[in-house]
Amino acid sequence: MQKGLIIRRSTPGLWMALLTSPWTFSINLHSVAARGRTRIYLDTADEKQWAKYLPLGIWDGITTNPLLCRRAGVEVTEHRIGKMVGHALEKVDEVMVQAWGGTVDLYVTTGTVLSRLEPKRVIVKLPLTREGVQAASVLRDKGVRLCMTACYAQHQVFTSVGLGAEFVAPYLGRMTDAGKDGLEEVKSMQKIVEGMGSSTRVLVASLREASQLAALASAGCDSFTFSPAIAEELFNEPLTINAAASFEEDAREAG
Repeated sequence: MQKGLIIRRSTPGLWMALLTSPWTFSINLHSVAARGRTRIYLDTADEKQWAKYLPLGIWDGITTNPLLCRRAGVEVTEHRIGKMVGHALEKVDEVMVQAWGGTVDLYVTTGTVLSRLEPKRVIVKLPLTREGVQAASVLRDKGVRLCMTACYAQHQVFTSVGLGAEFVAPYLGRMTDAGKDGLEEVKSMQKIVEGMGSSTRVLVASLREASQLAALASAGCDSFTFSPAIAEELFNEPLTINAAASFEEDAREAG
């Protein structure tokens, strides 16, 4: 008897389950291996955009923040964010949501509430301020998964590694807007993580064009979150579109 099983890459004990299960599982191990360490997230709180882009099948999760929630008309309250997270986790492995409040105590309170929605699949974001870092240390000791966000300087990566954060999110586009070379800053941040022998992931955010994904991936970056606009750009290669149209024309003529 054969059963098919959908296995998410974040599923604990995957290999032990495969070794000890009495069932024969249908699983594409080549696909799992091909993706390696790559993590790709859709950066929006708009559920209409989820419906449009998540079926592409390239995503590990969804990332949000208060700005994206405001744009999507999602109130930043425990009830409304909890509802959004629930909907997201029906569709993807992980969701990143940002704690709010501005003080250490409030960050810890909201971060704890967010994590408890689904501790293994919710990643709590905190800004790299003094209050955010202090709150992160408290949440870390509670076993909360962490992403340190609003990273604009290389030394902030050092801080994130020191915390043992799972992710640190530099804002490439906003660094460029501020007069920095965003691409080179992010590449240097990746080198810092590698040089420190850390497992912290540099989650590149605030991307402005799809070509930046390739430039950073070739420099060793493996974690990205980007907007629906960038997702759309991934499929706007005229040569590919023309080739696909030519294939269809040839298929019709050959039929």
